[in-house]
Amino acid sequence: MASEQVSEKTFDSVEFNKRIRRALQHVKNSTTDSYSKIHQFDADIFRDPDLAKLERDRIFGAVPTIACHSSEVAKPNDFVTIQMPRNNLIVVRQKDGTVKSFVNACRHRGAMVEKEEAGRARLFSCPYHRWSYDTNGDLREITRANTFGEVDRRQRGLIEIPTEERHGFVWVVDRFGADINVAEWLGEKVDGILEGFQLDKLVNVRSGQFEYKINWKITQDAFLDAYHIQYAHPNTAAKHVHTNAIAVDDWGRHARSTTPRKKIDRWLEEDPGDMDLSPYVTEAYYLGPNSTLLRQPDHFQLLTFRPDRNDPQTSTMDMRVLAPRLEDMDISEERYEKNWDINWQILIDVIQEEDIPVLSNSQQVLQSEDAGSMLLGQNEYINHIFHRETARLLAVDPNAKKSVTAETTVSENSGA
Repeated sequence: MASEQVSEKTFDSVEFNKRIRRALQHVKNSTTDSYSKIHQFDADIFRDPDLAKLERDRIFGAVPTIACHSSEVAKPNDFVTIQMPRNNLIVVRQKDGTVKSFVNACRHRGAMVEKEEAGRARLFSCPYHRWSYDTNGDLREITRANTFGEVDRRQRGLIEIPTEERHGFVWVVDRFGADINVAEWLGEKVDGILEGFQLDKLVNVRSGQFEYKINWKITQDAFLDAYHIQYAHPNTAAKHVHTNAIAVDDWGRHARSTTPRKKIDRWLEEDPGDMDLSPYVTEAYYLGPNSTLLRQPDHFQLLTFRPDRNDPQTSTMDMRVLAPRLEDMDISEERYEKNWDINWQILIDVIQEEDIPVLSNSQQVLQSEDAGSMLLGQNEYINHIFHRETARLLAVDPNAKKSVTAETTVSENSGA
């Protein structure tokens, strides 16, 4: 595709080349970066309703997660509606350019005030009794107010949920009254990397939300795992990407894996010297607690996983393809659209047709009373980070937690 390579503004080529060469050595030696130990866990973590409630409150109600890409609410009054683990939200661009999120419920009798998935509106109006709200959440009108009785409209606006726009994403903490500080949550390293990617200059060119009868941790686990590629994707991804040969960076709450593509094999016997090997690898960023950002040469793919509000064995996954705008590309509109159609179909073929059937069957059999304990191997490094950091969040009461920087949670693991 005719475009500049998607890159980091503050790119460290020396560090990057060292990382790629570490991954190349793994291909040569049939090795991979390893965690310090095997982790054993019980199937109950994928089906326990009490644990699921704790996850909604202590993870999604306590730390920032990605709600949407900024381009989805590009102009004032643009909105999207999202079902988060604790609340149904309206995310809307304000007249001053900021973004706010509100619980999508009328303060009269609780009717949904906006049923569309996306659009543009100057008012949000309840279809039940036609109470209306400005896009800043203020209660604008009470119908037949002279017969309703005295109401302090300043106290009856839409409930606002903490929201921050950073690095081209809209982040929320899904709890009224919570604090939000995305830079602190990301930590200096990851915040700097995302800034360098300049994701705010990209647009969401393809996206979809999919609901599964699968616990959200099973789906998130699958997209942190380079161990299954050869076996679950023999005719698709495995033709292009090496299995079980990754270089890992563990940043505590977040992580990066660098996976060699098959075309790097030409350098197994020949020294590449100072050659730029970036086209020969795929990078995946685990953005805790529930997203995987895949960096491709000319675009990004974002996968975001959320638990259902009631059923621990149900979840949703948002898939997005983030790419440069048409006007920033030296190609025709027809070619531009065709390219992203192809990329989207590849995602569908690999994820929906190959991964999801396996994961759905896993959820089904994990309902067995005698399924026994499960294992994460040392080679499943990023999965260890996900489970480790999930457990740390569950151990903290969000109403009493202290401020902690991302770097303070870096693992004791010494097996990298």
